[in-house]
Amino acid sequence: MRALLVCSTALLAVLLAASPEVASAQMKLSPKATAPGGVETRYFTSIDGLMDGNADAILKETRQGKTVTAAVLDVCYPIAKNSDRKDRFVVNLQVAGQTLTGTTQSISEKAPVSVKLLRKQSGDFFEFRGQISIGQAVTEVTSPDNSDLSEKEFLDNQTSDDGITAQPKDFTDVSPEAIAVKIKLDAATDFLKSLKGQDVEVTLASLNVGCDALRAGEQTINMSVDPERAGALLAKFKAMQGVTAAGWTAGMTEMDRTIRFAAADWREGDKVNRNKLATAVSNVLSRTLAAKPVSQSFNSATGKLKLVFKRPNQDFPALELTDTIEVTGLVSPDKPGTTDKLMLWIGSPATTTADESSGARLNLSDDASVDEEGDQPDDNGSIEALARELKGQRWDADKSAWK
Repeated sequence: MRALLVCSTALLAVLLAASPEVASAQMKLSPKATAPGGVETRYFTSIDGLMDGNADAILKETRQGKTVTAAVLDVCYPIAKNSDRKDRFVVNLQVAGQTLTGTTQSISEKAPVSVKLLRKQSGDFFEFRGQISIGQAVTEVTSPDNSDLSEKEFLDNQTSDDGITAQPKDFTDVSPEAIAVKIKLDAATDFLKSLKGQDVEVTLASLNVGCDALRAGEQTINMSVDPERAGALLAKFKAMQGVTAAGWTAGMTEMDRTIRFAAADWREGDKVNRNKLATAVSNVLSRTLAAKPVSQSFNSATGKLKLVFKRPNQDFPALELTDTIEVTGLVSPDKPGTTDKLMLWIGSPATTTADESSGARLNLSDDASVDEEGDQPDDNGSIEALARELKGQRWDADKSAWK
C-alpha cells in the first residue's frame, strides 16, 4: 500500500539475526564515519519496479570497504495480484563478485523462492538486474539509479508508533470508545475468534496483516466499544495470551465538537442516565435544527447515540418534501477511572431528502458530496446551544485546555 517501506524497529533485529557473524559489530557502530576499508552496513529501502511496484523490499549489505561480504534481502509482497493479503521472504544471499544469489521459502505460503541479482555501481548509484522466482511466478528485476543508506539513516527513518495509549490522562488525545490491542501474529486468530458474539465492533481494516506487521511479528487490532466497558475490556485483553500492548487510541470524537460538563445531574447511582441526557440533547437539537424528534437510541456495542429528526424541506415547498436528519453522539467520562465530569461529542448532522407525501411520490437522487472541502453541514450553532444547556465547557485548541 505504500511505495516506500516504513517499518518497525523490530526489522533491524530480524536482519541482524539473519547475519549473526556481524551482529555484534552492528550494535557497536560509531556515529563517526567508518574508516576506509572498515566494516559497515548499508541499506537499500526500495528496488524499483519489483513485482509491478507492489513489493516492499529491503536489501542489507555488509561491506568491507567497497566490497560486499554479505547480503540479506527482505521482500514483502501481495500474495496475489490486487490482493491485500501479504507474504514475505528473507533470504541470505551468497556474494560472488557482482552476483547475489540465494534460495529460501516464503513465510506464510511456504512457496519456494529463488533470487539471482547482478549488482553494478556507478558513482553513488547502484543498478540491480536479474530474476526473483516465487513458486511458479518469475519477476524480472530491472532497477537502475538506486541509492543506499547508512545504518543511522536507516534507523532514523523507522517508526514504531502503534497509536496505543495504555494510561491516558484524559480523553482529549484519544477517543473514549476506541481501543486497540497489539498481539503476536500467531495468537491473533484465537483472539479474534474470542470476540465473536461479544458487544465489540472490530475495525475491518485492522484485520489486514500488512508488511509492518509481518516484519514486527505483531498486529494491531482496532475496536470500538461502549466507553463504560472499555476499561474492563482492556484489563481482560492485557491478560490474554500473545497481547503485548493494549489501550485507547484515536477514534470518532473531535474536540471542537465536544463538551465537558458536571456528571452529578445526569447520574443515577454509579450509572449515567443516558436516556435522560439523550432527551435533553434531542430537545436542544430540535430547536437549533428546526426539526421534530423522531427517535433516539444507543448502540449496545459501541455506546453511540443516534438521534433522528424530520422537518419540511424548504428548497421547493410546494412539493412537500421531507428532510430526515441523523445526528450521531457519544457520552462518556472525560477520562479513564473515577471522575465527576462527562464528555458529550456530537457529530455533524447528515440530511437526506425524500418525498414522503401520500399518493404518487417524486423519486429523488442526491449526487452532492459532503466530503468536498468547505461543504460541511450547518448545524445552526448546535454545539454552543448544548454547551449552554449543559453548563459545559468547550475545548480551546490554541491553549489545549478546556475553557
